[in-house]
Amino acid sequence: MKICIFGAGAIGGYMGAKLAKAGADVSLVARGPHLAAMRDNGLTLIEDGVSETLPVTVSDNAADLGPQDYVIVTLKAHSVPPVVDKMQPLIGDETTIVSGVNGVPWWYFHKMDGDLEGTRLASVDPGNVQWDGFGPDNVLGCVVYPAAEVSEPGVIKHIEGNRFSLGEPSGEKSERALRLSKALSAAGLKAPVRPKIRDEIWVKLWGNLSFNPISALTHATLDVLCTEPGTREVARNMMLEAQTIAEKLGVKFPIDVDRRIQGGADVGAHRTSMLQDLDANRPMEIDALVGSVQELGRVTQTPTPTIDTVLALVQLRGKVAGLYS
Repeated sequence: MKICIFGAGAIGGYMGAKLAKAGADVSLVARGPHLAAMRDNGLTLIEDGVSETLPVTVSDNAADLGPQDYVIVTLKAHSVPPVVDKMQPLIGDETTIVSGVNGVPWWYFHKMDGDLEGTRLASVDPGNVQWDGFGPDNVLGCVVYPAAEVSEPGVIKHIEGNRFSLGEPSGEKSERALRLSKALSAAGLKAPVRPKIRDEIWVKLWGNLSFNPISALTHATLDVLCTEPGTREVARNMMLEAQTIAEKLGVKFPIDVDRRIQGGADVGAHRTSMLQDLDANRPMEIDALVGSVQELGRVTQTPTPTIDTVLALVQLRGKVAGLYS
């Protein structure tokens, strides 16, 4: 089984290191100093206080690697459409594209019962680049839970978590999903195959769509924005608007909104990914995490006044910083 991880930064590098350690036939696509360090010195994983360096196959050119059984995409959402054409050498007749990307996935309405089957989402797939370039029948959903960081080029520090939930858009427990789950489990990762992957996508998105933009606007950490009355109320209203949308789409939430906010507060003084990107002068995942939910509100004819307001503010914040267009 050949597995390629496209976008081997913190999360992709963590997964790649675990697979390589388990002896899987895994290759990584990366770029810049991180690529050079892995090519010259191998990939170092720091986990539970133990550092281990592993030889890995790595390239910035997919043509070097050839067709794969699985291509696991771990890029930021806005980075995927521009590189779909560059990924084509990895894709053969039997290749499965594993979408390990934050936010509402481009394939959301594929094999979904009802009138919205096949609806395309411009906020996450402008011009249908992924829908046409990958093909929705080839996709397997993935919700990513681990936290990791690139502490220096070629070095991945695992912080917490090891679960990568998998799920077919149709909800079936397919052979391809079970095979990948087995490979990830053999590498010491949790990889359950979920019958309702969209429900799990929404539980993670619930926090991301609210906590991320509010933190980017206020520079507050999770413990502060989830407990300060004003920002907590803004986050809560955004989440309730999103819940209305999701429930119209058949999603069932296993917890209520206040427990979800408390879960964010319990994480402590964490700087969200959007705030980290802003501080590091990197493009922010505004469309995937917030704009996509606004678009789903339009699709389901659901008013989203709080989401609309926060989205407009964080879009302008990104534009002023030169990190969003």
